[in-house]
Amino acid sequence: MILTSSWFTPLPADHLHIGISRGVPRGMKAGYKRYLKLNPGPWFNSCRTPKEYFDRYYGEILKPLDSARTVEEILQLADGKIPVLVCFESIKPESGWCDRALVSTWLHDELGMEVCEFGHEHLGHGWQHPKLDPALRKPLAP
Repeated sequence: MILTSSWFTPLPADHLHIGISRGVPRGMKAGYKRYLKLNPGPWFNSCRTPKEYFDRYYGEILKPLDSARTVEEILQLADGKIPVLVCFESIKPESGWCDRALVSTWLHDELGMEVCEFGHEHLGHGWQHPKLDPALRKPLAP
């Protein structure tokens, strides 16, 4: 199982923050890991639309990766804990969309995985992930 969340969301002891953002919040306490292969490119703040960002993130970050190997590496990094892929945006709708939703769509399409938002599993995964820009959402295939 892999979940998503924000750096600022407290997690149970058996879960582990694994950062996929380009940075880590100032003052973040030890006890997290980072998976740099899912970091967005240096263009992350220059994309004008969610679609442009989506296309670049998929094309430049996700497409070159082997999804099964990526999951294996994330699970190894978590060392027996439940990995929670994190970036800065909160679950609140006004905080906008983020990378962790794109990873959820990719793992759903590639491996059929249900990567949900921690504590908000009922809101969906993959193409219905709550941090996916509404313009990019589409129904999940049965």
